[in-house]
Amino acid sequence: MPSKREPVTDFWQDRTVLVTGGTGSFGKKFTQVLLRDYPVKKLIIFSRDELKQHEMRVGGFNDPRLRFFIGDVRDEARLRRALTGVDIVVHAAALKQVPACEYNPMEAIMTNVMGARNVIEASLDSGVHRVMALSTDKAVNPINLYGATKLAAEKLFIQSNSYAGAKPTRFSCTRYGNVVGSRGSVIPLFLDQRKNGRITVTDKRMTRFWITLEQGVRFVIRCIEQMHGGEVFVPKIPSMSIMDLVQVIAPDAKVELIGIRPGEKVHEVLVSEDESNHTVELDQMFVIKPAHPWWPEDAWAQGKRLPEGFRYGSDSNPRKLGKDELRKMISGLEVTT
Repeated sequence: MPSKREPVTDFWQDRTVLVTGGTGSFGKKFTQVLLRDYPVKKLIIFSRDELKQHEMRVGGFNDPRLRFFIGDVRDEARLRRALTGVDIVVHAAALKQVPACEYNPMEAIMTNVMGARNVIEASLDSGVHRVMALSTDKAVNPINLYGATKLAAEKLFIQSNSYAGAKPTRFSCTRYGNVVGSRGSVIPLFLDQRKNGRITVTDKRMTRFWITLEQGVRFVIRCIEQMHGGEVFVPKIPSMSIMDLVQVIAPDAKVELIGIRPGEKVHEVLVSEDESNHTVELDQMFVIKPAHPWWPEDAWAQGKRLPEGFRYGSDSNPRKLGKDELRKMISGLEVTT
């Protein structure tokens, strides 16, 4: 999946965009790309951490089109105020660390599920046109609470197209795998552990999908432009085994096996066998269509139907991430091997 700059259409001309969780890894890259490459009227960063907002301001995010709103997706009233005059919402706010969600289940539900509800309600009442929610491969056949909350959020966003009625608001989701270098992910962990010559691996069989922040942002932008409302968009991205990842980052380090953590899978899936029945394939992505009467039958008619029993998993993915390709993807993280 290419990360190069897409041709700019007039879709973004004079649009006001709000991104929840805008001070996170995705939010910062999304802000950078949108302000640099697209003619938006205004971009609102909605997040709850004043320090991170301050760090963004002094760190070069000072475009006159940029606004910073302190707020929490748990606070529906604050969302309504922030969404006044907004055309497009990108919902990236979430509690995403699997162990943290397991240990703090009520907090995970309040942010990831009730926060999704609040974004939906406020968007409907504020006349937002398009809402794109970010999901994860862990929402497919979830075995941990994080995945379960993201599956619930997906269902809320997709089904909320029914609530829109004659209103212009439409909801869709993007679902992809591990983001290279994102906060709390395994690559920064391995980079830190490499300093001590010891890498901890939960299971040598493990495989994961990989995507860069730039690729993720470009994919979300393109899907917002193309969405009808009700789709779950899945990019075609490479996968790699955890041991190949170790070989790239720390080939000389000692590997210590610590066992699979609670809620962790050996392999991840982006499109399940059951979902493949109503999924179509395009050149660079899969589109999971909703099974609801409001869905236009001719939408994504150009897509190719998938064979019965198709499963898009990190272990069976035909596109493997080569070691040289991974080195290139993480070169900005100052990896030297």
